[in-house]
Parts: sequence; structure tokens; C-alpha cells
Amino acid sequence: MKEIERKFLVHREQFPGSDNQTILKQGYLSVDPDREVRIRREGDRAWITIKGRMEGITRPEFDYTIPVEDAEALLGLALFLPVEKIRHRLVVDETHWEVNEFLGANAGLLMAEVELEDESQPFSRPAWLSHEVTFDQRYYNSELARKPYTQW
Repeated sequence: MKEIERKFLVHREQFPGSDNQTILKQGYLSVDPDREVRIRREGDRAWITIKGRMEGITRPEFDYTIPVEDAEALLGLALFLPVEKIRHRLVVDETHWEVNEFLGANAGLLMAEVELEDESQPFSRPAWLSHEVTFDQRYYNSELARKPYTQW
């Protein structure tokens, strides 16, 4: 499996929000560029995700459902404090967007993500998008766990 993702900052005052939102909590067991290991909890569901080294905007990704109790125990083993965010899911011109409103130590950060089928796939850019941060490592979730937005 592979993940092809682009990330953008969001103009808060222009973002319409969404009715489809959930709270996520995620922690990292490894932040090695060759093998990032993430634990995520979203309500009554949880996953462990292993991601490989990024090439361009593509990287291998393996995602497995795990029991919530296991996720909570594994989050206790995380290298850093968990990243918490409200995830807004919405569709704009047939493009599926996830907009993350970060909480806690990353409060104030609002970032949109779009997953693509291939790196050159065209997509609609909503007016609320600001500049692209796909290649700025500070905005990687694993980096936000290590050095939160409020500490920049």
C-alpha cells in the first residue's frame, strides 16, 4: 500500500468547517525516516500504522486495526506527548479533504490534507487553502509531536 499526500495551511477565517468531524489522538513509537510507527485512536476505533521513507510525496503505508485498549496502552509508550486534533472531513468539487484543527501544544494550527492516486493527479484547490507545506518537515505529525507548533 502507498500514501500520496499533499498538505496545506488553511485560512481560518475562510474555512467553512464541516458537520463530519471527529477527535483523533495519535502517538509515535518510532520516528525513524525509514520506519515511522504511529498509534491512532478515533472514538471507539484504533490503528497501528507503519510508514516507510518518503520519495517525493509518496511513501509505503501499512494500516492495521487494533483494540482500543491496546491503543491506549501503546500510546502510553509513545516517544512524545500525543498529537490531538479535530479532523473535519469534507468534499469540495469531488475532492476529499481532511482538515485538522490541532489542539493542546499544537493549538492554532489548521492544516488540510488531500490524498491522491498519483503524484501528478489534478485536484480542486478550495479558496480557504493557504500555502503548501508538503515538504516542510515541521508540519509532519511526527515532528509536531516532537516539537509542537506553539514552541516554534
